[in-house]
Amino acid sequence: MASKSFQDLKKQAEGAAQEAANAATEATQQAVDQAAEAGQKAVENLVKSTQEGLDKTTGQAAEAISTFGKKYGLQK
Repeated sequence: MASKSFQDLKKQAEGAAQEAANAATEATQQAVDQAAEAGQKAVENLVKSTQEGLDKTTGQAAEAISTFGKKYGLQK
């Protein structure tokens, strides 16, 4: 009888340990997914900011060249 109680207790402990492991795995996967999403958003924001900076710099350079050309009679 004591052996059966021990076996039942062992099965309950194993089941609880498996449930805990499953919950930890799921929580870890969610954390990884959230980190990946945050990383993707950060990269997208970096690309967007870089493109905006390049666009602004290109516009400023074009205007400076145009002004230079007009000032020295290279353009009308």
